[in-house]
Amino acid sequence: MVLALTVCGIVVALVALGLFVFGLRRRLIQRSGGTFDCSLRWDVSEKPDTSGKGWSYGVARYNGDRIEWYRVFSYAYRPRRVLERGSIEVAGRRLPEGEEELALLSDAVILTCVHRGTRLELAMSEDALTGFLAWLEAAPPGQRVNVA
Repeated sequence: MVLALTVCGIVVALVALGLFVFGLRRRLIQRSGGTFDCSLRWDVSEKPDTSGKGWSYGVARYNGDRIEWYRVFSYAYRPRRVLERGSIEVAGRRLPEGEEELALLSDAVILTCVHRGTRLELAMSEDALTGFLAWLEAAPPGQRVNVA
């Protein structure tokens, strides 16, 4: 009986510690500001896939001329993807369809981009999209920015 209670106590403590570390990591990422919720689908085909598969929920952070994208359900402090402003080309925008509506946040808008030859999709709120496009267009003079 004592062994079972000890094991249960250890499991509860480990789960609580894991949740605490998730929260702490997110606070550290958001500490410097300029963050927004952003789902990412990497290396997609030209034809929109509305199955809802391949989306990863994350947090994006502006850092100078880069967007750093972090997975939400990860303990890594380093960004999973880094997108340089001068290498991002916006190919289009659309609303979620079919299963995507269930896989993404309710107010999401999908932005199709090309980054260094890789086609990707970013899903974010309308407000975050406005900020993202303004950030793209605010590139220093001489930098190439393609916004469709």
